[in-house]
Amino acid sequence: MTALLTRDNESVRPDPVDALRPPSDREASLLGRGMPTDRLRGWIVTLVLTLIGGIIRIQNLATPTDKGTPVFDEKHYVPQAWQMLRNGGYEDNYGYELIVHPPLAKHLIAIGEWLFGYNAWGWRIMPALAGTLIVFLTIRIARRLTRSTLLGAVAGILVVSDGVLHLQSRMGMLDIFIALFVLAAFACVLCDRDQVRQRLAVAVREGWIDESRFGPKLGFRWWRFAGGLMIGLTFGVKWSALYYIAAFGLLTVFFDVAARRAAGVQRPWVGTLRRDVLPALWAIVVIPILVYLACYWAWFASETATDRNLVAIKDLDPGFWGWIPPALRSLGNYSMNVLDFHAHLVTPKDKPHPWESKPWTWPMGLRPMLYAYAGGTDATGCGESTCVRATMLIGTPAMWWLALPMLGWSAWRSFFRADWRYAAVLVGYLAGFLPWFTNLDRQMYYFYATPLAPFLVLGLTLVLGQILGSAKRGFERRGTGMLVVALYVGLVVANFAWLWPILNGEAITNEHWNAELWLPSWK
Repeated sequence: MTALLTRDNESVRPDPVDALRPPSDREASLLGRGMPTDRLRGWIVTLVLTLIGGIIRIQNLATPTDKGTPVFDEKHYVPQAWQMLRNGGYEDNYGYELIVHPPLAKHLIAIGEWLFGYNAWGWRIMPALAGTLIVFLTIRIARRLTRSTLLGAVAGILVVSDGVLHLQSRMGMLDIFIALFVLAAFACVLCDRDQVRQRLAVAVREGWIDESRFGPKLGFRWWRFAGGLMIGLTFGVKWSALYYIAAFGLLTVFFDVAARRAAGVQRPWVGTLRRDVLPALWAIVVIPILVYLACYWAWFASETATDRNLVAIKDLDPGFWGWIPPALRSLGNYSMNVLDFHAHLVTPKDKPHPWESKPWTWPMGLRPMLYAYAGGTDATGCGESTCVRATMLIGTPAMWWLALPMLGWSAWRSFFRADWRYAAVLVGYLAGFLPWFTNLDRQMYYFYATPLAPFLVLGLTLVLGQILGSAKRGFERRGTGMLVVALYVGLVVANFAWLWPILNGEAITNEHWNAELWLPSWK
């Protein structure tokens, strides 16, 4: 698509004659290394690996269950989704202490239940689809970050082989949808960055970049708008999207400043504030809020949804907020009740949850979660008189145990080498990680780390790209790097294959079960 910029009073399209001239230094700085030219091969690699990831995720999708009923936290969300399906999109269970998240993910689970019925396939097929789309997005994002189809494929293999994303794609829970929409928003932010630089490169080539000391207007930025929509969908799953609104909003501002500086704009910071920040607030803040409210469409349209008429039933004095419609005030009061629930969801000192974990254990997956367990006569099929069928959420150690070195290297590259790729991945990872440290008394579990997994894969892929090295560095150096990368990817796949029985609830012997538990904290 031809880039369209605007001067202060007119629209400008690039001159075809100008496009024939070699790029200037400022243009080259803006555009950087181009995307790979092997588009067909890139799409073939993407689609093949996505298909493999989808098959792996739906294989034996109906296992495990609790005698045909949901397991673990599925017991909350699966019945709520079924209730939404029967009610026309809303919940009316007045035990609302268990209805403590926005409705979007439950709407999506309900679609699967509508298609396949109230069974494990029904309540897990949409999470499996979300997990498959994460494979697709990770490959495309890695290819854009590294400008390499090969490294995009490496990222695809890694994301398929991650235990956390694999199992969360096979559970009727909410967090896989957060991971999907956050990753989609991140992809949009990256595409917006490239589009902005392409538009500024046009202004540099045509010689009117300096007509204003603040730089040119950049026109409507559809990718940034799409990023706001994706964050809004994340917001419609869980409130943790608020942190991504802040993180990705700041990331786009810094991207814009860097782009204007590279274009030679005299005052890049002021130019960004004047030209870009207000539209960014609209796209990254206002749009997500509107999408969030839209997720409650069925709640607004109903009369009996949970707390739909709360202000009228309790005759709440609106005070200053009287100008707000009663339905919105009811949603606000309902939300405050939910917020109070989350704030007081603390760990009982006399009876902690056996599989609770705190965020400092998540990067290395030191405290996984047991979702289902059957032993003795309840488990058969391993070839011995007593078997174990266990389903455990655990990150593939060959990747997760490298999280801290990856984060440290990413920070070093970001601050001392100004490598925007590592900085972007670091922002995405930390936005889903650091906020959990604000209330350590709260009950927390390892599945909250699900949105971190794609960014872990992207960070590792960037490191592997440096190990692989450039083809310009010589055949032997490139060959050595390729060997290291191939050995590491093989190790990850082998590690994932070893964990397969406890990720999928397959029957294994007691000896095999004990061999799967590598650390004391896994037991």
